[in-house]
Amino acid sequence: MKSTLEEQQAFVTVVDSGSITGAAERLGITVSGVSRALNRLEQKLGATLLRRTTRRLELTEEGETFLGHCRAILAAVEIAEEAMLDRHNQPQGRLRVNAAPSFMQFVIVPVIGEFRARYPGITLELDTHDRFVDLLEQRVDLAIRIGDLEDSSLHAKPLGHSPLRLLASPSYLERCGTPQSVDDLQHHSLLGFSQLEHLNRWPLTRADDKPLHIIPTLAASSGSTLIELAIAGEGIVCLADFMTIAPRQKGTLIDVLPDHTERQNQAVNAVYYRQATLSQRARLFMDFLAERLPGKYLQG
Repeated sequence: MKSTLEEQQAFVTVVDSGSITGAAERLGITVSGVSRALNRLEQKLGATLLRRTTRRLELTEEGETFLGHCRAILAAVEIAEEAMLDRHNQPQGRLRVNAAPSFMQFVIVPVIGEFRARYPGITLELDTHDRFVDLLEQRVDLAIRIGDLEDSSLHAKPLGHSPLRLLASPSYLERCGTPQSVDDLQHHSLLGFSQLEHLNRWPLTRADDKPLHIIPTLAASSGSTLIELAIAGEGIVCLADFMTIAPRQKGTLIDVLPDHTERQNQAVNAVYYRQATLSQRARLFMDFLAERLPGKYLQG
């Protein structure tokens, strides 16, 4: 007897959610319903797909092999359904997008209303995380990555670039003075990141020709917090342009050491796994961002 799509979906969802209970919540069915689907599937295949313990589920070798086939089958069915909807120009379904919290807040959220008005049938789930997530494990259809891409398993569509610059509030510079050289920064309050150390490398070169890696005087885990601290006059910050458009336009943050700042553009890409077939929904969202972001939020 052949397995059904329902049984395959239950199996994949259990793996992705890490538990039968989690899969039941995602699928909107009972825990016993998921368990029965798994049992039927294993009986039909004559193989154990998951080892169940009191604390976790673990894929067997057979489960690993069958999982890849299930993902491909379910993706093909989804694409076929989308193709039929596309014939009537009615893209529908769920689209989960992942991005860093600051990019989501300052760039994606402001244009979401326009996308939803254009494609009302697409249900968006906006997921944020400071660190790169596994797209398959987190069931992410499309992710926005900032900086160099090191994962060769990803397809990437460039959306633009965002320069880095040093900024401070006028009140801070009036109180503490305006630095005239890179060395002057050692006498100032420097605002930096508490968790992502690479973000504390500023686009400046010291007198000994070494890049400047600051030790923050005041650290925070998010760019949003650092912006508010800088506006409040707590120190000098270095952030990507897409985060600081509004305060720079209002004059609540102004450039610091612009003549000493090296041109460093952070690449911004929309990414998805090479082995995944890009859904129509993801394509539409990716093309929308590529059309909407350059010029206002990103440089081309």
